[in-house]
Amino acid sequence: MPTQDYKRAYIWQLPVRIFHWANALALLVLIATGLLISHPPAIMSAGEASAQFWFGYIRKIHFMSAYVMVAVLIMRVYWSFKGNKYSSWRVFVPFDKEGVSSIWHTLKHDIFLQNEKHYDYKKSVFVGHNDIAAISYLVMFILALVMIFTGFGLYADNATWFLPKMFAWVPEFLGGDMNTRVLHHLTMWAFILFSLVHVYLVLFHDWLEGRGESSAMVSGYKFVRAERAKAAPKNESEKEK
Repeated sequence: MPTQDYKRAYIWQLPVRIFHWANALALLVLIATGLLISHPPAIMSAGEASAQFWFGYIRKIHFMSAYVMVAVLIMRVYWSFKGNKYSSWRVFVPFDKEGVSSIWHTLKHDIFLQNEKHYDYKKSVFVGHNDIAAISYLVMFILALVMIFTGFGLYADNATWFLPKMFAWVPEFLGGDMNTRVLHHLTMWAFILFSLVHVYLVLFHDWLEGRGESSAMVSGYKFVRAERAKAAPKNESEKEK
């Protein structure tokens, strides 16, 4: 069986990794607190209701997590113009002829688990994001904007800071608080679905390819075929130890 020469290559730069984990933590807290806000449990207590503020703390944690999400999202947008080619905004718009072909190939390989007659590692194994991932992240970015607009729109009436008040027009535009709340809630479920599929595909590729897919978002390094690593500019993939 032929073996390949692999090289340890620096793919995910530090700002990308910070965004990934900070955003993941913020989303986890937002989802947990959001579910409590949408369906608050009945808590029996002998104390006076006026002396309890647990639901207020839930809302406060929800809003704080939203600010974290907005901050790291702004940082990630900035880094899409300043970072290496694997974090560039161009990665997230793979709509040329080659990109469309790659999308179909990835669907057959990752989702439908179809074998190939002639294995082509350049189509099957991506150094950075594959094209399906790129499109899904673009969709998630749009949905994140929906979450920000609807969330701050609902928060605007109670806020004292200027940022949430900038979105006070959103509920009126959407036909009222109820419509805004429903859209906000449905978007949360889209994030939950994305997270489940994302974790599955990361573990799938890690098991199938053995290139450090999971650990790469901690260390920044993947194992890449030597000829592919050499083809990339020094400042974009090679930084070896």
